[in-house]
Amino acid sequence: MKHSKITGNKRTQRDYNLGFKLAVISQVEKGEMTYKQAQKAYGIQGRSTVLVWLRKHGTLDWSNPIRHQMPKSKETPAQKIKRLERELSDAKLKNKILNTMIDISDQQYGTSIRKKYLPNQSSVSGKNSD
Repeated sequence: MKHSKITGNKRTQRDYNLGFKLAVISQVEKGEMTYKQAQKAYGIQGRSTVLVWLRKHGTLDWSNPIRHQMPKSKETPAQKIKRLERELSDAKLKNKILNTMIDISDQQYGTSIRKKYLPNQSSVSGKNSD
């Protein structure tokens, strides 16, 4: 199957073999191209053909698509990594703060929150016996 635009004859669903469909699906699911870009790049005429393939053969859940979930300017992989690193850093800081609050409560008010509610958690700030 050629991977370039076809001029003249229209294709039908049966003209695409499973290997071709899976290759297109893989590119879309990996984020290498959108389904519309795949449709244009491979000369797929039906507007929903690639979506049908994604729903039928893809590994992602396409049963309830979210409209306009992509931002207007698509994130590059480097931008996504930076954003995720910031989010991870924020989550780690929040976790440290919450653990410190539990330690302070246990020390100053005699509570034993970690023993009662978080039996498998270890203290981030350490247990000082000052």
